Amino acid sequence: MPDEPITKPHAFRRYFIAGLITVIPLWITWLLLRFLFQTVSAVGEPAVSWLAEKVGPKFPNLEGFLSSDAFQAVIAFIFVILVVIALGMLTTVVGGRKLVETFEALLDRLPLVRHVYGSVKKLTTVLQEKPGGDVQRVVLIDFPSPEMKTIGLVTRVFEDANTQRKLAAVYVPTTPNPTSGYLEIVPVDRLTPTDWTMDQAMSFIVSGGAIAPKNIVYDKVPSEES
Repeated sequence: MPDEPITKPHAFRRYFIAGLITVIPLWITWLLLRFLFQTVSAVGEPAVSWLAEKVGPKFPNLEGFLSSDAFQAVIAFIFVILVVIALGMLTTVVGGRKLVETFEALLDRLPLVRHVYGSVKKLTTVLQEKPGGDVQRVVLIDFPSPEMKTIGLVTRVFEDANTQRKLAAVYVPTTPNPTSGYLEIVPVDRLTPTDWTMDQAMSFIVSGGAIAPKNIVYDKVPSEES
């Protein structure tokens, strides 16, 4: 039998769905990359604009190119990335660490800034270390209801002042932007541990669950009581 004409409604539906499956990952990736590019470029844009104003008059043939928004955005992005790499290299040497400590001591004297900077600094440091004890970094918690679970990142473990029950501060990132989310205080015995790394957890969150290991520990195995 000859192939059915592609103008039929079911064929259009099939092609449209196939197109969506192709476009949606590209679109989400583009949104994330554009957000990252615009955010980073905005940081370096003032310095690049100032440099273009100083250098442009000395090169009349390139002045229009140097002052274009697209060129300045790209250079600003590259400039910020290089600055971050340079700071990373600086902090690995003794003199660089001393300089960073001096700068942090200065920030610590500013009432509002010290709380914001100190909190973010502690969070980034904590996420590079293990929470302590037998608690895993990447866990599942019952959220937003007992019948559902979500990926959470344990930031620290502490105790209830009255009962000494172990509790965990769990950051729950949102999809597809993991920089926003919720902070939950969850009893440690209610956590479902996973063997996922931070990279695997971030890939799972950003991709909306499309990128994940084949198996996941969803139900806790009850501990054997002697």
